[in-house]
Amino acid sequence: MSKHTIELTFEQCQQLERLVKAGKAPARQILLKTDSSQQGPAWTDQQIQSAFGVGRTTIWRVRERFLSTGLLDALARREQPDRPEKRKLDGEKEAHLIALICAGPPEDQERWSLRLLAEKLVQLAEVEMISHETVRQALKKTS
Repeated sequence: MSKHTIELTFEQCQQLERLVKAGKAPARQILLKTDSSQQGPAWTDQQIQSAFGVGRTTIWRVRERFLSTGLLDALARREQPDRPEKRKLDGEKEAHLIALICAGPPEDQERWSLRLLAEKLVQLAEVEMISHETVRQALKKTS
């Protein structure tokens, strides 16, 4: 990783110092310590890592964001993308699964298998598709 030199203005230093006093966000402190202007301490990456417990990649990203988009963007958290709901079985579907088990296995089976339960949930249109592992995790959670 290449080191980018950061030189903060006096106003930026004061703004960062006020923000550091208000909280402990590492990005604020990283920028203050990497400042290589005359009033700045110009710490090395190793000094910052040991002082704040952050990795080299974090230090590099903070520098990059400051140099490319400015102080405010470097301090702001990036917006996280929307993630789809991962759970295939919500509380209602888990209740249907348990009711299915309590009703007993199909006539031609001695007992329920995880794969058989998964197939039955799809047949009953509880879910579009589901793996036996998801069924196992749901049952483990309820037992």
